[in-house]
Amino acid sequence: MSEPEAGFPEPDVTPQRPESEHWIWQPSGQPIGRPFKEYMTQQWAAVTIDEPVHPAVEYSQRRRRDVQSRFPGRTLIIPSGRAKIRSNDQEFNFRPGSDFFWLTGCDDPNAVLVIHPSGGDDVATLYLEERRDSSTHEFFSDARHGELWVGPRRGLAEARRRWAVPTAPIQSLEKDLIGAGLETVTVVRGYDHVIDAMVPASGDDYRLTRTLSELRLVKDEYELARLQEAVDMTVLGFEDVVRALPGTIGRSERIIEAVFNMRARSDGNDVGYRTIAAAGDHATILHWTRNDGEVRAGDLLLLDAGVEGHDLYTSDVTRTLPISGTFTPAQREIYQIVLAATRAGIAAVRPGARGQDQHRAAIRVLAEGLFELGILSVGPEESLRPELPLYSRYIVCGTSHMLGLDVHDCTSARDTIFPEDPLVAGNVLTVEPGLYFQPNDLTVPERYRGIGIRIEEDVVVTHDGCRVMTAGLPTDPDEIEAWMRRLTSEGLLDRIL
Repeated sequence: MSEPEAGFPEPDVTPQRPESEHWIWQPSGQPIGRPFKEYMTQQWAAVTIDEPVHPAVEYSQRRRRDVQSRFPGRTLIIPSGRAKIRSNDQEFNFRPGSDFFWLTGCDDPNAVLVIHPSGGDDVATLYLEERRDSSTHEFFSDARHGELWVGPRRGLAEARRRWAVPTAPIQSLEKDLIGAGLETVTVVRGYDHVIDAMVPASGDDYRLTRTLSELRLVKDEYELARLQEAVDMTVLGFEDVVRALPGTIGRSERIIEAVFNMRARSDGNDVGYRTIAAAGDHATILHWTRNDGEVRAGDLLLLDAGVEGHDLYTSDVTRTLPISGTFTPAQREIYQIVLAATRAGIAAVRPGARGQDQHRAAIRVLAEGLFELGILSVGPEESLRPELPLYSRYIVCGTSHMLGLDVHDCTSARDTIFPEDPLVAGNVLTVEPGLYFQPNDLTVPERYRGIGIRIEEDVVVTHDGCRVMTAGLPTDPDEIEAWMRRLTSEGLLDRIL
């Protein structure tokens, strides 16, 4: 990556000096000669960002009106967030806050949505950074925002057309908020330190964050289509991994991670979370993301991975696969228990059921299996007691969570909603039971030690039951073996590239 030329550092915090006939002072205090500025900003053809109106505009407008109606008399502030420094002058890839994106569709950093207490057809204003195009010296002197450095980007007019919402420059936000009365302003906090400092904290701040999470729990038809797209891309990524699997034996789990992540970046926006490519006994580690172990023939691969689509909805899928293409008897024995638990959990997902119903159905099957294997000496009635949940030595996590713009979606909703409130059509959740036998767990027969198995499906609640969105990936062990034989016979590069 190029470094800024000497004399043109990134603007920072030094107050700007008055311009003179010969010099322009940058915020950093470094001067630019006016003749040089004129030379650098002249004779450029105009560049326009010509995008169609985003297909989610109708939904975004409806969502903004719904949120406004729940906070009468309040001005609501929802920031996109600011880019975060990775090291020195390098930034992480920016992803906007999910609440902001849900209400706008905009993916710009340092943007702020203001929902007004009253308004006409649209009740909001989107505050954005203005373009640093060839009409300004920042065009060439600002390495962070200048379009000679980072390319053309949407400005106020382009954003107004794209997202069908009134826009204003971010520099005018503070004045506009003061004019509206800061005592009536409610903020989604934690995304923009400037906004957090500008507006006094209010008891309504938490309520706004909670309300947005709870509204996002029910997906509309546009969101469900985007989630299915993310799942379908994830299916292709898993197929890529299976094709590559024979060539990974004796090498690093990171090759598996790279193969899947290539699909995520080529077809989608990115991975929805850090890929877990856990081979052998690493599959017993729930959040194994180092992915630096060796892939060995005869072991299992637990692949927990999801593509995030261009509209930022993500899938979350896990399959446990035999690296050599065939389950050993011990692996298959444990796998069948987890598969039965998965099917029991899915059968419990329907409108009116509670989120915890699928969890209870799944873990009962697991507890029964552990008893039949002789790992637990007592049956489910005893091992599932809340005060002494013996089964949890082998599955310490829950078996489900909500899914959407975030892999663990809507986490600011009331704690009681998911486990206790009835499910409704449009809820999207995972069903992901597993069994994890640590390699040093002496309560487990030696032939099972080091086996970790999870099966994770993405499920949408329908009006009469549920639909498994991830049905494109097999779960039956015989079907998995046949699927792997077919894919590995096809080769890798000619199918991916």
